[in-house]
Amino acid sequence: MSLSQYFSGSKRGLSFELFPPKSDAGMASLLETVDELMTFEPDFFTCTYGAGGSTRDRTLQVVEAVARKHNVPVASHLTCVGSTVDQLRDYLHAAKQAMVTHIVALRGDPPKGETEFRAVEGGLRYANELVALIKKDFPELGIAVAGYPEVHQEAVDAATDLKNLKRKVDAGADIVVTQLFYDNSDFFRFEEDCRNIGIQVPIVPGILPVTNLAQIQRITSLCKAKLPQSFVDRLGERSDEQWQFEVGVEFAQQQVSELLDRGVPGIHFYVLNKSQATRRVLEAVRFSESRA
Repeated sequence: MSLSQYFSGSKRGLSFELFPPKSDAGMASLLETVDELMTFEPDFFTCTYGAGGSTRDRTLQVVEAVARKHNVPVASHLTCVGSTVDQLRDYLHAAKQAMVTHIVALRGDPPKGETEFRAVEGGLRYANELVALIKKDFPELGIAVAGYPEVHQEAVDAATDLKNLKRKVDAGADIVVTQLFYDNSDFFRFEEDCRNIGIQVPIVPGILPVTNLAQIQRITSLCKAKLPQSFVDRLGERSDEQWQFEVGVEFAQQQVSELLDRGVPGIHFYVLNKSQATRRVLEAVRFSESRA
């Protein structure tokens, strides 16, 4: 089943990204978050896993629990890191048994302590190879791939990054979901560049509402996303958590509103296993009404 169906036509798509919690208490809290987010009738949930696949089993527990409780499609992330082709196939079989219907196919970051990605013997080097493997051996699974409005941190330049993205799409990806960004002009430029190079699948903006200045500075430093200085200054006017939450939510509301006004096919939220900020944003932009 193609993921593009959720982001085509008049209805805007909506998806949420989770990460596997480390404890049973964390799992219970996560499922409460999912309960709250289900009020917005998302098209699917995705779930990441730890570096090198360290939380794969927990990831499958999360997606299966969500799928069984809410009868909603679920997607697992999958990377090439530390896995042979046979191990990737084994995971995909296990994912299907856990009710996974879609895969977010990624090359993956180098393991901790390493600065350069190296494929294991019998493994894959690039995300487009993973997409091709899924498309050939598991054609029933939908496939999402990552796009980088501000260019992947390891790319030589923007043109090379776009060519790499087109390889993933040409290999069989259904949609492109972007890394988080905080300047919509970066997204619109990226979207135009994608169309000019022949990428025609839906390009879905990935949004992470800011709720804490120190936290988002850590996150953006890792993925090399930029924070507008005026936004940083505003967040830093006060150190209390509620102030930063309100400023971040207001910024995300404006960002999402503009994206919707410009006709994006939907929104993918990085919710960090919490619902309050995302819920506030969706309510403020009247997202449910925009999907009617």
